[in-house]
Amino acid sequence: MAAPIPQDAKGESAAHRGLKLLASAWARANRLDLTATEVRLPRSSYRADLAAATPRQLGSHAVTAVFECKVSRADFLRDAAVEESTREKVRTLSERLEALNRLIGGHRPDLRRGDGLFPEFDCVDLRGTRHATHTALTKSLRAAQAALYEGTKFSRLTRWRAANFFYLVVETADLASLHEIPSGWGLLVRRGDVLQCEHPPLRHEVRMEDRIALLERIAARARFAL
Repeated sequence: MAAPIPQDAKGESAAHRGLKLLASAWARANRLDLTATEVRLPRSSYRADLAAATPRQLGSHAVTAVFECKVSRADFLRDAAVEESTREKVRTLSERLEALNRLIGGHRPDLRRGDGLFPEFDCVDLRGTRHATHTALTKSLRAAQAALYEGTKFSRLTRWRAANFFYLVVETADLASLHEIPSGWGLLVRRGDVLQCEHPPLRHEVRMEDRIALLERIAARARFAL
C-alpha cells in the first residue's frame, strides 16, 4: 500500500518530493510494504517525511521505519545542529569504533549476526561480552553525538523510540559524511533513479502499541492522500 505523495507539503521542492518517492520504493523493496508521507509520529509532535511498516504488526518480525529526506546540506545541518569542533570529535571517534568493530568481527566471527531485513550487512553483536576498549569508545561517541544532536529532531526521534529503524535519505553522497549520521540512523544515498544503503541502521526496540499506532497513522494518511 504505497500512498501517493500528498499535495499539502507547502513549499516542497521537486527534489524533496522525488526523494520521498524513491524512499517509498526502497521501503517496499525491503518488505516495508505499507508507506505514507507526512505522518505524525507516536509520542511526538514531529511528522516523518515517510513512515513505513510491515503489514502484520502483531508478528514476531514486525518492524516500522522512519525516513527523513534531505536535498541540501543546509537542510541537514538545521536538523543536526552541527558545531565544527564537536563534529570533528564525532568523526574521529566514529572511525576508531568502526575500525575496532571490523577487527573484532575478524577475530570473533561468532559475534557476527545477520538481520533478516538487511542480509547484506553483518553487524558485530557484543551483548553479553566484555570489551573495555569498545565500551569506552561507544560511551565517548554517544556523549559526543549527544552534544552534537541533543534537542534536535534526529536525536529526539531515536530517544522516543518512534520506530524500529531510522534512515537519513540524501540527494548526493557529499551532503552528509558517515561520521555525521546521527547515532543509530542508516544512510540512503540517491544513485540515479534508486537509493543505495551506504550505512545500515541499528534496530531500536519499540513497544507493540507504538508500532500499531504508527501503522494506524500510516493507513489514515494513505486514505487522506487518495
